[in-house]
Amino acid sequence: MTAVNELPPAFRQMIEATNAADNEAFLDAFTADAVVDDWGRTFVGRKGISGWNDRENIGVHSRIVVHGVTTDGPLSVANIDVSGSGYNGTGTFAAEISEGRIKRLTIRG
Repeated sequence: MTAVNELPPAFRQMIEATNAADNEAFLDAFTADAVVDDWGRTFVGRKGISGWNDRENIGVHSRIVVHGVTTDGPLSVANIDVSGSGYNGTGTFAAEISEGRIKRLTIRG
């Protein structure tokens, strides 16, 4: 089993959609009022997250490898490596799941 398989389904969908460059599947992993907190910059709702995705995720050909996951209730934290034409390096994605979708994604290095 790979670490990505340890993620809750919506979190796994978001990672796999990024790696497959599937914008719709990526956005569908989030609640309608979700927040992406990327190093303190926040993007809210489908429109805000879509813009962030276009500029800083799928739009720059990001690929994400998950190396480990910890889950405590609705919060899962993944240790990741990111590569592509944008940010390249290690970090963490912390996803709060609500009703089967990501309510908040916090990205840190």
